[in-house]
Amino acid sequence: MARLRKAAKIWRRPQSRTAAGCAEVESADGLFAVNPAAIFGSSAPLEIELGAGTGDFIIARAAEFPEHNFLAIESSGVVSRMLAVRCGRAALRNLRVLRMDARTLVNLMIGSESVSAYHVYFPDPWPKERHHKRRLFTPYLVASLERTLAPGGALHVATDVGDYAAEIFAMLDATTLVCSAEVVPGCAKSAFGRKFAAAGKAIYARTYRKSTGP
Repeated sequence: MARLRKAAKIWRRPQSRTAAGCAEVESADGLFAVNPAAIFGSSAPLEIELGAGTGDFIIARAAEFPEHNFLAIESSGVVSRMLAVRCGRAALRNLRVLRMDARTLVNLMIGSESVSAYHVYFPDPWPKERHHKRRLFTPYLVASLERTLAPGGALHVATDVGDYAAEIFAMLDATTLVCSAEVVPGCAKSAFGRKFAAAGKAIYARTYRKSTGP
């Protein structure tokens, strides 16, 4: 409740809503595709964070790589508002926020081979077995991630839940994506990643890349 009250207080400030308006993409309701070139006004490589939270990772990433475009996806109304405020205050022309379900975006609204990198850090594990069907990763979503990645594109994934990691990696290993030894950037730069690392908690992370070959 304290978090909600704080978020509401911040949102009531006109300057916060102005900042958010600079970063938010207008509702995609009724549309059948997301057009990155129209959103950003350029055709730069696109990186997408699914479940961006309040933006710790993607704001830093967008500042570090100004030659790329970044789309932060968050479904929660309260969280997406705070995300938009923070992204707007960062004043980065290559960063935008879209409030919608990540599964809808990837499965239905992103074009084939159009994403240079996906970032998925610490998705809700829905630990109770009866809730597992709500988990983000499914074979269908994984197939859509593979389809929408550009050749050479990367999928970065991290979770602190061992059984969920095993489930995710098994699905990804069944695709044509290739597991890479490279460091997963969100482990050190996302809020949960820093928190879990400081607490000495195990983090299960992998990067998968799409082949550039035929």
